[in-house]
Order: sequence, then structure tokens, then C-alpha cells
Amino acid sequence: MVISMSHEIQKAKAEQACEILKEIEIDAWLVWVRETSQMADPVLELVLGGDLVWQSALIFTRKGKKLGIIGNLDTNGVKAKGIYDEIIPYTKGIKEELVKQLSRLDPQKIAINFSTNDVAADGLSVGMHMLLKDYLQDTPYSNRLVSAENLVQKLRGRKTPEEVSRIRKAVEITEDIFEQATGFVKADMTELEIYEFFHKSMVERGVTSAWNEDHNPAVDAGPNKQFGHAGPTENKTKKGHLLHFDFGVRYNDYCSDIQRMFFFGEKKDIPSEVQDAFETVRDGIQTAAKFVKPGAVGYEVDAVARDFVKDAGYEEYQHALGHQLGRLAHDGGSLLGPKWERYGDSPMGIVEVGNVFTLEFYVTTKSYGQVSLEEDILITRAGCEFLSNPQRELICIN
Repeated sequence: MVISMSHEIQKAKAEQACEILKEIEIDAWLVWVRETSQMADPVLELVLGGDLVWQSALIFTRKGKKLGIIGNLDTNGVKAKGIYDEIIPYTKGIKEELVKQLSRLDPQKIAINFSTNDVAADGLSVGMHMLLKDYLQDTPYSNRLVSAENLVQKLRGRKTPEEVSRIRKAVEITEDIFEQATGFVKADMTELEIYEFFHKSMVERGVTSAWNEDHNPAVDAGPNKQFGHAGPTENKTKKGHLLHFDFGVRYNDYCSDIQRMFFFGEKKDIPSEVQDAFETVRDGIQTAAKFVKPGAVGYEVDAVARDFVKDAGYEEYQHALGHQLGRLAHDGGSLLGPKWERYGDSPMGIVEVGNVFTLEFYVTTKSYGQVSLEEDILITRAGCEFLSNPQRELICIN
């Protein structure tokens, strides 16, 4: 049996990489890797879709050239993907061929994958960087190496139509599972029971977890469970209490990330303290969605929601308003966040058409714990489009 795998997304992203190089006036991009099953550069899933064993150089140029210098036993597998114009195999060592090809192309700027701000653009290991400098020490190219951060952020962030289609489907499946959950959850269930229901639902739909399974979904019952990246417990749901979810699936390599709030009781039983908190979060997300558009700066979008929360009398949330979504739930690139040290320069990034972001934050009530929502949006030329159906009111479980 012959297994046929499509690499249409990788082909499109490789072409896109060359276009971005031209846009940002960098001559070449060198993806320099080895033994990627042990330590994979995050960009490989976009421009290769597989592993490489020996030292390998994937080179993209602003003139549209895509070539790979690959260990001999990897060659046929890479050729079969149809992504690269030229594959050059080597047997004993890559240095001579690498220098030869760089001399032929003679790039004045060579982008390589290091970044202090974005882990998705920081795939070059220290050892491989040292090795590259050693191979190039007697050439002019050693002094032409620059960070590929800007390139990688644009490449990951500007989703192709097929990438958007897959994210839409992931969101659709996530919302379907949430809808099914409204008929399953009830008071006096443990978080673990509810967690198992979500995992069974994912298996039934042929999808996997968008992040580590031990805390996907996050299931937070009642006023004393702190929200965050922690798993479910024996803590039980109770009448008059809130139930919070943070849940996402991976469909065909692309992710969703959505938060929802349930209340155990009838609508008329919702305490005003809870209702006010819910409306603040709901309306704050909508306010940010109306503001965000191509050309906006990440920290400016965050400030719209953050000021909305503070003006409503709540303490500001202790995280960024939104991260990018794609092959990973946290997909790197520009961040809709405050100018805090921990975020580096990511909040200074510019929002672009084709970016997919989350919009999420929480507020804390005095007696009922935290209230948090999260929606997924696509940046369009006109502003943004909600990929998820925004939660407009608390989901009441009678």
C-alpha cells in the first residue's frame, strides 16, 4: 500500500515565505536543523511537514527560489513532498555544499531563526548556531546573518484560506461539544467526570487536544477554584455556583481555544454580582473586537479592554487580552497584550489581515469566583470576524 500525503499548506507557506522576504527586503532565509524528531524548529511544520535526520539547510530567497541541502537518506522523502525547486543531497558533510550554494546565491542578508521575543521564531539551537558560524567563518556570509523573527511572525500570522478553513472547523467542533455538554453537566458532578465527557466527545469526532490533555479542558467549579493551566479535580459542581471551561481541539493540525461560563440554576436566580461580572467580560470583548483592525498595535487593542474593565470597577486581568491561534493554541507572533517585561516586544506587533486571535479575559467577583470568556476572531480588511459564536448570556443548567 502506498500512503499519499498532501503538503498543499506547506507549498503555499513556502511560496508565502519568498513573498515576505521580498516585502521585508531580506535576500534569503536559512532554516538550519538536524535530528528534528528530538528538537524540531517550529517553522518546519509550515515549510516541510516532516522530520530531517542529518544537518539540513532549507533555503528560501526573495527571488522565489526554494532549495534544500539534505542528507542522502532524507532526499527522496523531501523530494516527494513537491515543496522545493531543488534538492541537493550530500553524504559525508554539508559544509562544502552549503558554502557553494550561498556563494551562488550571494545573499546580502540571511535570516536565521533566533529571537528573544517569540519562541515560534527561535528554533535555531545554540549548538547549531555555533556550527553554522564555524562553517561560514572563512566566508563573507558569517557577518550577514540576521534574525528571522519578523519573517516568521508574518508567515505564521498571515493564515492562508486553507488554514482559516481548518480553524473554522476546529471552532465548529468545539462549539458542538459545548452544546452537547449543556445536556450532560448537572449539579453534584466532579470536575473529573465532566473532563472525561469532553475527552470522549473529542474521540467521537476524530479530533485531538489543542494543548496538553491534563488541563484541556480546564474545568473550574465554584468560587474557590483558581483559573489557570491546571487540571480537573474531585471538586464538585453545586446549585447556585458557576462552572468555567477553557477548551480547544486540534482538527487537521489546526486549533481552537474557547472559554465558556455555566450557572447552576435558573436565569432569575443569577446573582446581580455574577450578572454584572459576566456583562463586563462579554461587553469588554465586544468593545475590543470593534476596535481591532489591520494596522492596530497589539498593546493598544489590549488597553481598550483593560481600560473597560478598570472603568467598570474591577481589577485588571493578569495576562494578555489575546494570542494568535493556528497550528498551536498559542501560535506566536504579535500579541494583544500590555507592555510588560514578560511579553518582550510582542505587544508592539502590528495586527495584519489573516491573523487569527483569541479575545479573552476574566474579572473576579467577591463571592462567586472568577468569570471569564474567550472568543476566536479572524482579522479582515474591515476589522474582524468572529469565528466563534460569542457567548451572550450565562448558560443556565437547571
